Amino acid sequence: MNLLPLLILLMTTPEATSDHVSPAIASPERKPTTPDGMIWIEGGSFQMGGVGEEARDDERPVHEVSIDGFLIDVNEVTNRQFKAFVDATNYVTVAERPVDWEQLRQQLPPGTAKPSDELLAPGSLVFARPDQPVDLNNPSMWWRWTSHASWKQPQGPDSTIDDLLEHPVVHVSHEDATAYCRWANRRLPTEAQWEFASRGGLERGIYSWGDDPIEPTHANIWQGRFPNENTLEDGYLMTAPVGSFPANGYGLHDMAGNVWEWCQDRYRPDTYTLRLTSNDLVRNPTGPADAFDPRTPHAKDVRVHRGGSFLCNAVYCDSYRPSARMATTPDTGMSHLGFRTVATPEMLTPANAGKTTGQIKADQ
Repeated sequence: MNLLPLLILLMTTPEATSDHVSPAIASPERKPTTPDGMIWIEGGSFQMGGVGEEARDDERPVHEVSIDGFLIDVNEVTNRQFKAFVDATNYVTVAERPVDWEQLRQQLPPGTAKPSDELLAPGSLVFARPDQPVDLNNPSMWWRWTSHASWKQPQGPDSTIDDLLEHPVVHVSHEDATAYCRWANRRLPTEAQWEFASRGGLERGIYSWGDDPIEPTHANIWQGRFPNENTLEDGYLMTAPVGSFPANGYGLHDMAGNVWEWCQDRYRPDTYTLRLTSNDLVRNPTGPADAFDPRTPHAKDVRVHRGGSFLCNAVYCDSYRPSARMATTPDTGMSHLGFRTVATPEMLTPANAGKTTGQIKADQ
C-alpha cells in the first residue's frame, strides 16, 4: 500500500515496515570483477553533510565518515531491468496491491476516518501539472491519487512503458526496490555510500559538478515556474532516459535529478547529531536503528531517498545536491521515485549468490 498518497489526501500533514538489512561492507583491497553496468568506487574518507547556504538542518553537523570500497550502478534501474525481474519472479509491486486499511490506520492519527473504497484500491500518486500557479505549501495541488497507476502504467490505466524502457522505473516502494535487489544479488546503498558516490570525487562541492549554479545541461530538473510552467530547456517534462546527462567524476549518471533514489537507511532529522555523540568511529554507517520524521510522526518506519528528481526546482526544491536528504514511508511509490543498487565483493562470490548479508556473515 502507498501511504504517502493517501496521507496527502487524508491528513492536514502530507505523508509498512520493511526489514532493515545492513549491506555488507568490503575493503578496498578486495576489488572484484566489475559486472556490466556497475563501477567500482574505491573507499575513503569524506566530509559528509551540507555545503553552502542551501544546506538544511538535517544535513548537519558536517562530519568525517570513512567507507570501504563498493560497486554501484552507473545508471538508475530502468523499466527494462525491472520488467526482467517481474517476468522472472511474477512479483507484484505494492502499488498493484489493495491497501490494507487495518495496517494503514496504524500510521495515521487516532480517529482518522476510513477512506473510500476507491482510495483503498491499487494505485499510486501521479504528478499532475496544474494549469495555473498554486500554493507551494500544498502538494495535493500537483499530486493526484490514480487508481491502477504503477511501474508498468506510470500515468494510470491508459499509459504504458512501451516507449520508456530505458527510463528509470518509478512507482516502486522501498519494499519493491529491496525485492529487486535480492533477486539481482544487490543491495540498496547506504546514505554514506550514496553521498560519497554522488560527489564524484569533489570533496566539498555544493553539487556533483562543483559550485556553479545548475544549468539545463547538468541534470533533468524542472525549468520555469513550478509546478505549472516548464520551459523544457533540458528537453524533458518528466523522466529522461538514463544516461541522458553528463556523468559525474566517478562516471555515474543522474546522481542529480531525474528520479529520487531509495537508500537503505532509516531516516531521522538528527541522525548526524546522534552519530557524533557516540564514541564509535564513523566508519561504514548504516543509519539509525529507529526511524522518526516529524513530518509523519505516526509512521513507524521512514526510509531515506536521495538525489532529487525531474520535479526539483531551484526555488521550490534544490535537493539535487549530494548532501540533500528526503524520506518517506517504505511502502510509498510515486511517479518520481526510483533506485539504483550497490554490491560488494562478498555478494559477488558465487557461493553467496542469493544470500542475505546476515547469512554471508554467518558463513565467514
